Amino acid sequence: MSMTKISTVQEWEKLLKDNEHFYFLKNSTTCPISTQAFSETENFSEEEKSVPVFYLDVQEARSLSNEIANRLNVKHESPQAFLIQDGEVKWHDSHWNVTKETLARALNQ
Repeated sequence: MSMTKISTVQEWEKLLKDNEHFYFLKNSTTCPISTQAFSETENFSEEEKSVPVFYLDVQEARSLSNEIANRLNVKHESPQAFLIQDGEVKWHDSHWNVTKETLARALNQ
């Protein structure tokens, strides 16, 4: 499964409405740590077909990034990955901790 980019609050609302569970990555296009986290998340999404993966580029969608931080009550970091289930944060982590392995582990908890 490939990753899908979103950039608006309306797209975020649709994700919450249409998906029982999904991964979400806040990505920075100028940060080498984010580049690594994006690659790890992309590798995960190509192998794990049971959960959709979405992302935003913080520089392009700062207001959406802030809105997500407020709604999920999780301080913004970048890169930052979330596993959302039934509209709630089941798991989240950031920086070097966003790996293919940690994403898989969180899904199977």
